[in-house]
Amino acid sequence: MKELTTRFNCAQCGRVENKWLGRCPDCGAWNSFQEEVVQKTTKTDKSKLVSTPNKIQPIALSKVINSPDFRQTTGISELDRILGGGTMQGGSILLGGEPGIGKSTLMLQMLAGIKSKNVLYVSGEESSGQIRMRAERLQLNLDSITLYCDTTLEELLLVMQKLKPTVMVVDSLQTLSSSEIASVAGSVNQMRVCSMELVDAAKQLGTALFLVGHVTKDGQLAGPKVIEHIVDIVLYFDQSGADVRIIRASKNRFGSVDEIGIFLMSEKGLVPVKDPAGFFISERSSSELPPGIAFTAVVEGSRTFLVEIQALTVPSKGGYSRVYSERIDSARVTRIAAVLEKHAHVQLSEQDIYVNVAGGIRLNEVSIDLPLALALYSAATGKALPDKLVSIGELSLAGEVRPVGYGEKRVKGAMEMGFKTILAPRAMVLGEALNNWRCDRIADAIKLLNINK
Repeated sequence: MKELTTRFNCAQCGRVENKWLGRCPDCGAWNSFQEEVVQKTTKTDKSKLVSTPNKIQPIALSKVINSPDFRQTTGISELDRILGGGTMQGGSILLGGEPGIGKSTLMLQMLAGIKSKNVLYVSGEESSGQIRMRAERLQLNLDSITLYCDTTLEELLLVMQKLKPTVMVVDSLQTLSSSEIASVAGSVNQMRVCSMELVDAAKQLGTALFLVGHVTKDGQLAGPKVIEHIVDIVLYFDQSGADVRIIRASKNRFGSVDEIGIFLMSEKGLVPVKDPAGFFISERSSSELPPGIAFTAVVEGSRTFLVEIQALTVPSKGGYSRVYSERIDSARVTRIAAVLEKHAHVQLSEQDIYVNVAGGIRLNEVSIDLPLALALYSAATGKALPDKLVSIGELSLAGEVRPVGYGEKRVKGAMEMGFKTILAPRAMVLGEALNNWRCDRIADAIKLLNINK
């Protein structure tokens, strides 16, 4: 029997040390080293993993042949959009999300919709009976999916060599373990080795591999960052509202990372939202807007969305003001509030600021600076903005309103949703619009609102 030894692994980047360190020298994370018990190895030790000896020999790039079906659709339009058109042979995808958000449901629906019936679903968290019950509830074709319930890496690699599936889903990565590693399943070392071996085997067999992963309390994928580096695509599954699910790509070697997929959770699973242009705008019985509401047009990949930014200001009660914002970065809200106070003389330093985005979508674009500023101004003064106004622009620390890209695309999307007035920087190209309001500074934008109220 081999001797055991103790070592420490960084949970963020996977760096290995013989002793505990307070801060990781590679990624700089504090208190990230975790103790693991592993077997001592010698230079003569040989790995028993199936994929290790089956390496591809060197070959000239000109002799590499891609088959016509190198990329195949998943049967789910929104998922294909995020992946860049579908799954790739030998590609690996890491999908993360909170428990119960619908990761397993989406994977089952995807496997049932793929034209090739040689697909494999590997479950380490649920029994075969539970998976069948879900598939029956979703009204899926049970004969189209091959199910395998095991968490041993070596056995799984043998099954891959035997079946050679075109698409395989592993649910979840944290349940896998290898007998060659002494640590428990879910540890840093187990996750790193299992994911690297599976990705390597998938590339050799031409299998599109989906790895379902857990997330931490702060919403990041659990496990070392090396897992995100070795896969081709990293997807995040977010919940927006009660029934809305949004998938974003933080890494994509086969397509754009700007695309998002929007789904509705129903009794029959996840239903793609095909035309979400006005999906994130609240419906109101009255045509008059309440104070603190501003609209803007954002571009995500190939689509334009109209979104509603909501702001509320109340007197602070602790001697200092606070900012509460989940869907827009709090640092951005604080910066915009400071610009408003300095250059537009809107008193916000003694106010608690609450900011939200209707529908729960997260906004990171610089084009939301101007509408965010107008929403804060409207909330602080109690004056409602025009109900058919869309504002677009980046706000500098000097109070200048700067142009952003895709002006004509944003204006077209706004006009299709019934908006009539566009407030944007003077230097921004907008194309044809019904009513253009132009400004150079935030003070000019507020003057235009007061003149045209």
